[in-house]
Amino acid sequence: MIEMSRKDQTHRIGVLGAPIDIGASQRGTLMGPAALRTAGLLTLLESLGFEVRDHGDLSVGAVPELADAPPTKANNYREIQRWTRALSKHGYDVARTGAIPIFLGGDHSLSMGSVNAMARHWRDVGRELFVLWLDAHADYNTPATTLSANMHGMAAAFLCGEDGLDGLLGDEPRAPIDPGRLELFGTRSIDRLERDLLRERHVSIADMREIDEFGVGVLMHRFIEKVRARDGVLHVSFDVDFLDPELAPGVGTTVPGGATYREAHLVMEMLHDSRLVRSLDIVELNPFLDERGRTARVAVELVGSLFGQNIIDRRTPSNAIAPGD
Repeated sequence: MIEMSRKDQTHRIGVLGAPIDIGASQRGTLMGPAALRTAGLLTLLESLGFEVRDHGDLSVGAVPELADAPPTKANNYREIQRWTRALSKHGYDVARTGAIPIFLGGDHSLSMGSVNAMARHWRDVGRELFVLWLDAHADYNTPATTLSANMHGMAAAFLCGEDGLDGLLGDEPRAPIDPGRLELFGTRSIDRLERDLLRERHVSIADMREIDEFGVGVLMHRFIEKVRARDGVLHVSFDVDFLDPELAPGVGTTVPGGATYREAHLVMEMLHDSRLVRSLDIVELNPFLDERGRTARVAVELVGSLFGQNIIDRRTPSNAIAPGD
């Protein structure tokens, strides 16, 4: 069990790596946590005044297999089940210390464990968890609707309690959120059956058409006020394919027409100003597909904005780790 600390939670961050890439068809995201650390993520957060504790990368080698029957359309189910249980347990332990957990991925299937951990923690505290899904994809498929059977495309559906992966957590407590507390933002690729399910559940979607028409500021303000009106807290699940591929090529599932550099920074700055964010995923960074660390550096800069880095004195990951800092 991770020991409690007395320091204010808003000044402490707990980092947990999840080197997993079997939830996607393109391998390589298991190198994501190392790339984010190499790009200066921890140093940048410390330069912003946070006490950062790196809990290292999780391993599931000692996590026992369960005996439930795997769904017919869920690739690598047994291994992802082990990851989900481990992330749910360890993420919950980090949250209980009062620190802000940051989960370094890894593909988006890790969110089935990380978000469950956060929802369980805040349920214990008596507050509602809302989830902002910054992603080109909705990830709201189930084994019954999926075209690919890749489980990174089922993460949002699982965290909202959809059927089909009911044994994924085993004996680990499941804490699904109501679909009304999920916000898909920047979406531009949704499967047909997935779209039908999203409409049925009344999930809020700010797709790129809406962003183009109304602007990031209006849509983010609307969502933030929704969370604040319920005295909720916010988990941000940041898939780097939220960004346009010209800006962030290091992902395996690129979709043209994503968020620009300015739009993405505005999202993160508004989230920082809201003071509602209490946990974060950074997922789908694939260094094998990146261009000399470019996507990792952009991701780190965006996380810097989320945690209070100002444009007027912005320090990039490269100069944030310069000698003498």
